[in-house]
Amino acid sequence: MTMVQPPRRFGSTEHLASEAVAAFVDGELRMAAYLRAAQHLSMCPECAAEVEAQQQARHALRSAADHVPRMPSSLLGTLSNIPSHLCDPTPRPQAEEGFAARRWSILRRR
Repeated sequence: MTMVQPPRRFGSTEHLASEAVAAFVDGELRMAAYLRAAQHLSMCPECAAEVEAQQQARHALRSAADHVPRMPSSLLGTLSNIPSHLCDPTPRPQAEEGFAARRWSILRRR
């Protein structure tokens, strides 16, 4: 016979997992989980510091979008004038690697 265990309660001596801290900061926890986490944070300075650090990191990432460096239009024009044959991504075999490169290309064709 299988016994149904009650849902696990969050112990006051346990710390929030890093995923729970991120979800708390992002507002992704359900209300019951949010209230349990908020209660724990009011009693645990270590987890409160983790939440503060996560909030600062979130703010820094969001504000970084405001400071994106701009590319000068002259650079864009210079890049567009590069001949496409110079941008060929297929590597050319070197003289010392000639045999191995030819052998590999023969094996790939099979």
